[in-house]
Amino acid sequence: MTTLIIGGGLSGLALADMLHRRGHEFRLLEARDRLGGRILTEQLGDASFDMGPAWFWPGQPRMAALIDRLGLETFEQYAEGLLAVEDAQGQVQHGRAHAAMQGSLRVGGGLAAVTHALAEALPPDLIRCGAQVAYLARAEGTITATLTTGEPLQAERVVLAMPPRIAATLDYIPALPAASLEAMRGVSTWMAGQAKALAVYEAPFWREAGLSGDAMSRHGPMVEIHDASPMHGGPYGLFGFIGVPAEARTDHDTLRAAVIAQLVRLFGPQAATPSLVFL
Repeated sequence: MTTLIIGGGLSGLALADMLHRRGHEFRLLEARDRLGGRILTEQLGDASFDMGPAWFWPGQPRMAALIDRLGLETFEQYAEGLLAVEDAQGQVQHGRAHAAMQGSLRVGGGLAAVTHALAEALPPDLIRCGAQVAYLARAEGTITATLTTGEPLQAERVVLAMPPRIAATLDYIPALPAASLEAMRGVSTWMAGQAKALAVYEAPFWREAGLSGDAMSRHGPMVEIHDASPMHGGPYGLFGFIGVPAEARTDHDTLRAAVIAQLVRLFGPQAATPSLVFL
């Protein structure tokens, strides 16, 4: 019995890994030109910077077990030093406080190291990127997934490894009940509206100044900022969650300038000259 997995993010890859290790037949389709889904790690030299999810916690044993099985290293989020707080007028204060992500864990090489390791253990001929499904049709115990190119693929089982609101955009034959589609569209995707900005520096000047890299702000594009530096050595980084809607962040030049100006207010003049800014 063949299982067709639609979606090549962490969930789809983990399912493919489980089926493969148990000797079950599968195929995996991913609409994008890369695997990983919302996990995206930018590489700069030997340093890795997560632009999607970055953390997991000690209370997530399944994630910890997967990382351990894949032979990957973990490290704690940097949290030593003072917290910066910026009020609505742009006034900044530094003080001692519990770092927001203190105790959280990160993966050496970024979270993409997890999805890469899962993908590398799978037969490459069973994975297809750039394969977007248009509709699913069920008839006589077989499900046919038709790609946007018109190509049909058949399987006995299909798993939609994607957010329900995205799954609701597919066409189904026979049609799903209207109430089911409405419920799927109503399931919000965790942090779907969030975006990150990340500034890369050759030295962790904020640490040298006794700052943790943690900041909360009510003035500027970023509402929450953290140290994003890799496990070993540099370059180093500060990232922030952008608190403006998607339509207000399309001008990257203006957004980049605002991000740098905010980092200067929070962490000092050395923040003015990042080697690179990821948006």
